[in-house]
Amino acid sequence: MSDHSYLKPWAIRPFELIVHGEIHFRRGADYDRRLALVSFDNAIEVTIAAYLKLNPAHRGGRSYSNTDVSKWLHNFHSKVGFFLDENKNRGLPESKSKEEIIWYHAQRNEHYHGGGSSVPETSTLDGVRQSALWVFSVLFDIPNIEQILEQELEKRGMTTSIPDNLAVPEQPAIADRAYSPVQAKALAAASLLGQWQEGKEADLEIARRIVNEF
Repeated sequence: MSDHSYLKPWAIRPFELIVHGEIHFRRGADYDRRLALVSFDNAIEVTIAAYLKLNPAHRGGRSYSNTDVSKWLHNFHSKVGFFLDENKNRGLPESKSKEEIIWYHAQRNEHYHGGGSSVPETSTLDGVRQSALWVFSVLFDIPNIEQILEQELEKRGMTTSIPDNLAVPEQPAIADRAYSPVQAKALAAASLLGQWQEGKEADLEIARRIVNEF
């Protein structure tokens, strides 16, 4: 676990849900895709609820009446409504509409409560992920959330496989096709690289240099 030195203590719990969702999002198996959907959706609701329960000193001096807070905490729809109004009041662009976020939530309920065997579509996962990151970045004033998430995954040893164009080639179907300059180049590059850190331009540059030198 990380010490979360780049986050305020009150932001850690919702951030952990985002990290959990991102890990499963990147693994990409059917089971992981379902968990990613649930985690990102939970992160949206928990982030808003955690923010509303903070002391004004922990949210930039912003104060709301107890009556309004109770109303906003009532359910998922009212939480999202608060966030979108808050985002608008801060003069920030709207990344997702209320209709979109609620639709992702309905998909989450279908997978979590309905026990369906279907797998969330890529567009759904991308959308709910973007929503979770957006809500967190606005309410906790962390514009570089993508960078922080990447740093956290790196600390936890999360790496990705070799990019498709550098992947270990498939075994040839017959022996006389065993040698191919293109396949040999890809195999050598993959062997030298092993693992690389996603999002690091330095690692990508090393990969390019290795391939170009063959």
